[in-house]
Amino acid sequence: MTEHVPTQQLQFFVTAEAPCPYLKGKQERKVFTHLPFANAASVNDALSHAGFRRSQNIAYRPACEQCAACVSVRIPVDRFVANRTNRKIINRNADLDRFVVDPVATDEQYDLLKTYLAARHPDGGMNEMNGSDFMTMVEDSTVRTHIVEYRLRDRNGKLGTLVGFTLADLLNDGLSLVYSAFDPEMPHRSLGRYAVLDHLHQARTINLPYVYLGYWVQGSPTMDYKSQYQPLEGLTLFGWQPIQP
Repeated sequence: MTEHVPTQQLQFFVTAEAPCPYLKGKQERKVFTHLPFANAASVNDALSHAGFRRSQNIAYRPACEQCAACVSVRIPVDRFVANRTNRKIINRNADLDRFVVDPVATDEQYDLLKTYLAARHPDGGMNEMNGSDFMTMVEDSTVRTHIVEYRLRDRNGKLGTLVGFTLADLLNDGLSLVYSAFDPEMPHRSLGRYAVLDHLHQARTINLPYVYLGYWVQGSPTMDYKSQYQPLEGLTLFGWQPIQP
């Protein structure tokens, strides 16, 4: 007799309404689920394709009743061609070394994050994050994730100064950028945009078709920049479709 083993079902929950961090005067609500321990990577893949984002071992997406401004977006790697501005950013950062490291939080990363948040997102909720919270953000994960560090090249063979880092997940069809932070005192480098361009290069190198950027929110000072990467695909009621701002 064949023994039947029940398959664990995901349970989804909805948060209470809270002020939207992207659009003033709006309220946000999210639907979320806990990623299972056994097959978290494959579940994270499927949920990412459905517009969810990962935070530690939770996957979430907006579920606002009166607003649909948050659009999950991704860049099709093979169709992306760097324009003149992008090429300048790449050349401007040619003196940086890139290191792909395990998802282990360091004091150096945390100090850079706090400096970045204080300068770019002084009113954001992440400003309350302490070292333990940052460790949990980076290390509390059962999916395929890693950190990419960007450092100034040291002419003496030593490890250069950390100027940026990105926490990224490896999906079955792309790289998903979970969170990035960079030195706010180097605006001429456009380090945030450089990180995206570099992940496009990484995805192309390992033959992955997409780079997932999270949510594009038209009209949001902190999220609208994602429309600068073209071509861009957004998740709609009809699946992933090309979008133009």
